[in-house]
Amino acid sequence: MNRSSELPLPALYDAAHAAQWSYRPDTQAVFDAAQAWRRRHGLSDAAADGRRTLLLLVDLQKDFCLPAGSLYVGGRSGRGAIDDSDRVARFVYRNLGALTEIRSTLDTHYPHQIFFPSFWLDADGRAPSPHREVTAEDVASGALRPNPGLAAWLAGGDPEWLRRQAEDYCRRLEAAGKYRLYLWPPHCLLGSEGHALVGVVEEARAFFAFARSAETAVEIKGGHALTENYSVLSPEVLVRHDGRPLAERNTGLIERLLDADRLILAGQAASHCVKSTAEDLLEEIQRRDPRLAGKVYLLEDCMSSVAVPDPDRPGEFLFDFTPQAEAALARFAAAGMHVVRSTQPMAEWPGIVV
Repeated sequence: MNRSSELPLPALYDAAHAAQWSYRPDTQAVFDAAQAWRRRHGLSDAAADGRRTLLLLVDLQKDFCLPAGSLYVGGRSGRGAIDDSDRVARFVYRNLGALTEIRSTLDTHYPHQIFFPSFWLDADGRAPSPHREVTAEDVASGALRPNPGLAAWLAGGDPEWLRRQAEDYCRRLEAAGKYRLYLWPPHCLLGSEGHALVGVVEEARAFFAFARSAETAVEIKGGHALTENYSVLSPEVLVRHDGRPLAERNTGLIERLLDADRLILAGQAASHCVKSTAEDLLEEIQRRDPRLAGKVYLLEDCMSSVAVPDPDRPGEFLFDFTPQAEAALARFAAAGMHVVRSTQPMAEWPGIVV
């Protein structure tokens, strides 16, 4: 087939599944349908592609993508991630012949991490509520402190070391100017249902893998207890307060992404993990060769921003990170990346050679 030709949606796809927590694709049925689709449309092995197009799907997990999730990314509309998952799946099906590889990231956490309330105690010895910021001054003043019970396995039994580390971490975040430490509800805990990919995305990536004999690797991120890891390419802070290494960048993935002829990004959330991943990627591109930005495409209609509704004021938000996401997309476009929509044929995207 012509790799630029869009395909119809396969009969197995049902958009209603994008809103269903319980939906689990039947892998055997997906395999059988994909094999028939391969024969019907003359799909070739992905390894034979002359140009390699890599689709990076960021954190399309149940906890983010469905209202029953512990950190649903509804955006301002309330349907953000549901509609995004539907559009991601449709994009994969329509462009089976044009995509060479799909890599999916999985935000992966444990019960006690620096961005969870369980890590902290307030002045009364109680865990704080989620959806609040923690500043270096909060830690320095004693308004918040790391739970000393965690020091045995995080700080060699030294609660003061852990307190100094937490204060230094907050100062480094504030100095970087991207984020302050934000306490999220527990989400994407390893082994939980919320950690899994949302069903329609898992189904689409499996269909693609079976139809194109293609790679659909998974990148795990976020398991370090003492640093956030919004970007799949790097934790937020790499150095401890005592100058020793805290965490490392994912250099292997950076090389994999930049080696592609075209790189497409989508996922959750536009204001956080997608934004941070694209920022780290752009920083690396600008260090190497700014012209490389022209092979990066951001699917703006396949990502939403964190907007936390205010339960006491209907229509208002406790936190709304939409402006930060919009500003980031504008910066990426100004740097040479392409901000596109999944509904536009890839053959019409700027800079695409078919």
